[in-house]
Amino acid sequence: MSDRLDIQLSLEEGDWQTEEVLAAFARRVLEHAATHLAEKERQPFSKQPVEVSLVFTNDAAIREINAEWREQDKPTNVLSFPAFPLAPGGKPGPMLGDIILAEETLRREALDLGVAFEDHLTHLLVHGFLHLFGYDHMTEEEAAVMEGLEIRILAELGLENPYGDDDRN
Repeated sequence: MSDRLDIQLSLEEGDWQTEEVLAAFARRVLEHAATHLAEKERQPFSKQPVEVSLVFTNDAAIREINAEWREQDKPTNVLSFPAFPLAPGGKPGPMLGDIILAEETLRREALDLGVAFEDHLTHLLVHGFLHLFGYDHMTEEEAAVMEGLEIRILAELGLENPYGDDDRN
């Protein structure tokens, strides 16, 4: 696995594991996703690693961010903010963007879904990461492409399809 990413991590709020544990976990997941994109989807990368910022926080903090930037005054599981507009397949610049995750929402969702917290976190890291590369799910066509990528990447990581019986891979 090559180092295509320069991961900057901030552990701000919430009942997360240690910064060292989160950094190793996130590196394994995101480097795998980057390798998949490069090798199987022909995603171009620069010779230098691209910077990704990860913020691990709680529901209160992500609610404020969600209200300010998306005009939705509620907590959410993950937010992604690309540093620059990028269409799927476009070459990223030196900064890819930010991924912000809320611990309480992820724990509630994992419990509701009956999946391990780490599996749900893996899914949402991949989901947020794909948003930074321009993938979205606003239309059925976009969702089919993005979710298909998520399913394939997660399967390579040993995880089941988070969308159930929907066969988008």
